[in-house]
Amino acid sequence: MGKPQEQRQKEIVEATMELTAEYGIKKVTTQAIANKVGIAQPTIFRHFKSRDAIFAAVIGWIAENLFKAISSGLNPNEQADEQLRKLLQRQLSFINKHRAIPKVLFSDLLHLESPKLKASLQEVMNRYISRVTQLLQQGQETGVFRQDLDVDQTARYIAALIQGLVLRWSVYEFNFSLEEEAGIIWNFLQPVLKKA
Repeated sequence: MGKPQEQRQKEIVEATMELTAEYGIKKVTTQAIANKVGIAQPTIFRHFKSRDAIFAAVIGWIAENLFKAISSGLNPNEQADEQLRKLLQRQLSFINKHRAIPKVLFSDLLHLESPKLKASLQEVMNRYISRVTQLLQQGQETGVFRQDLDVDQTARYIAALIQGLVLRWSVYEFNFSLEEEAGIIWNFLQPVLKKA
């Protein structure tokens, strides 16, 4: 008897992440995923209609676990600057553990080949930017952050800063720790955000 559907789907997503981290998204075939999981290729299609559906599940996994990571242990009673610092640190720590993330996020599959996957990623980005915007607004309301900040624009630039760092990490073959970069980024951002 086969494994429960949810467990098998999880195995397929995890195998896809591992293969993507190792070989890049273009080389990840349904046959390679099946081999990695230890199942026949037709079994893949009992759980996912297509390769794109698998990558949609991968994006869903990334989003779900990223937001769990950045939310875990955050204390809403802490000052907004401390919450934002921890959010950035947890985000980079999470990405540091999953080398497939930049290979998925910066792939042609998302940017050129699949508008549906691109829309899924845009939803994740918008949700992230919204969370950062909330913290910036909270910081303004409590007097921690400058009143003249355009919080929407600032949140987008923070997201772009992280994306640029993650791209550099990928291009340089993951030869530095994103977790260590979190403190550097915060030291850069803090004087820009905070009241003098």
